Amino acid sequence: MPATTPDQSEPENPAGRSGRAASAAERETVRISVREQETVRLPSQRSGTARGAGPGRASRRARRAPLPLAVGVATAWAALVSYVPVALVLALAQFAEDAGSLSGAARLGLAGWLLGHGVPLDTSTGPLGLAPLALAGLAAWRVSRAGVHVSRAIGARHRGTPAQALAVAGAVGLGYGVIGLLAAIVLNTGNVSASPPRAGLTLAAFGAVAALVGALRTTGALRLLARRMPGVLRDALRTGVVAALLVLGAGAGAAGLAVALGAGNASDMLGAYQTGVTGQAGITLVSLAYAPNAAVWSAAYLLGPGFAVGTDTVVRTTEVTVGALPAVPLLAGLPEGPLGGAGAALLAVPVVAGMTAGWLLARRMLRAAPATRWRALLGAAVLSGPIAGLVLGVGAVVSGGPLGGGRMAQIGPVAWQVAAMSALVVAVGAVIGAAGTRIFTGP
Repeated sequence: MPATTPDQSEPENPAGRSGRAASAAERETVRISVREQETVRLPSQRSGTARGAGPGRASRRARRAPLPLAVGVATAWAALVSYVPVALVLALAQFAEDAGSLSGAARLGLAGWLLGHGVPLDTSTGPLGLAPLALAGLAAWRVSRAGVHVSRAIGARHRGTPAQALAVAGAVGLGYGVIGLLAAIVLNTGNVSASPPRAGLTLAAFGAVAALVGALRTTGALRLLARRMPGVLRDALRTGVVAALLVLGAGAGAAGLAVALGAGNASDMLGAYQTGVTGQAGITLVSLAYAPNAAVWSAAYLLGPGFAVGTDTVVRTTEVTVGALPAVPLLAGLPEGPLGGAGAALLAVPVVAGMTAGWLLARRMLRAAPATRWRALLGAAVLSGPIAGLVLGVGAVVSGGPLGGGRMAQIGPVAWQVAAMSALVVAVGAVIGAAGTRIFTGP
């Protein structure tokens, strides 16, 4: 078969050449149309991006609520949720004697609600300023949630700054203060009264502090502040708060055990109230509202300074001097005398709480950095003492107050004594716990 030369090759098919040319033209036309469409869309996309008018961002902006409206709804709801249980509990005792009306029960609940926020009341028997901390905790939780809801409503969730958190707290505090002012004005139409300016200022401060806690967490500002804080101070804050909570927990356990051992006396006190089962249930609930106060007093008892149940009285491990006491079931657990040698053993409980907090501190720091320096570890342990003292000192302040005039004008521990003793005890315990953990488990 002869070799084929270029001149002898078969001629190219004209139809195939024209088909390939047509397909190439079609592809080029498609590419041109796609480029034209992209060219048409690009300007609108750029303008939308520049203006920040994306669909997700526009919907988020549409969901935002005005700050005054959000504050008004959130604070009113927080006040209502914390007021209703107080009114119901106090109404039990009043209606048990068939001596009250609906308006009187509502006004009595308003008095208890203001007292729970630390507003002193003027009564026929003298000033009443012993705030039930259980109610204060409920109100603080609800106002904190108000700070959370307002932060979400204005669109600052996880994207806020400390300035926005402060703005939310200030707005909520202002709204809560207005509610307190109005509540005191309404209350003053009865036998029990309160100062409207003081009520407004007290609830404004209460609301601002509680709302700030919720706003800091919701906006993410708390995490930002924690990152900017020195590591030693951050660890000390956490350890001091943990130690204070452990001491309070030990105090609550001791108070509960004392009341359980004096259950017979508590039952006799309840029986002395001729109010029927409903009234006795109301008195029991009122006593439970003061259970956190008893936990703080018991913690002061374990720390050493003790507490007072009237003027010129003292209850501590080495001395018990009390006079005539009101028939309150919560006071049935008071010790009858000094504990002697057992009292020294009880003083070791706060030290153990500090050691536990120090152990947790060392474990956390060694887990994050196995080569943690002694200076950082012991520095955080020492600083945790004053922080725990500050927390327990504030608890001593808010847990006491007058219970009428006369000898019951002074109830509760001395704040500076509790703060000083707890700072010393927790610092020593935390250093021992952290050093021991570092020695036995460190590299």
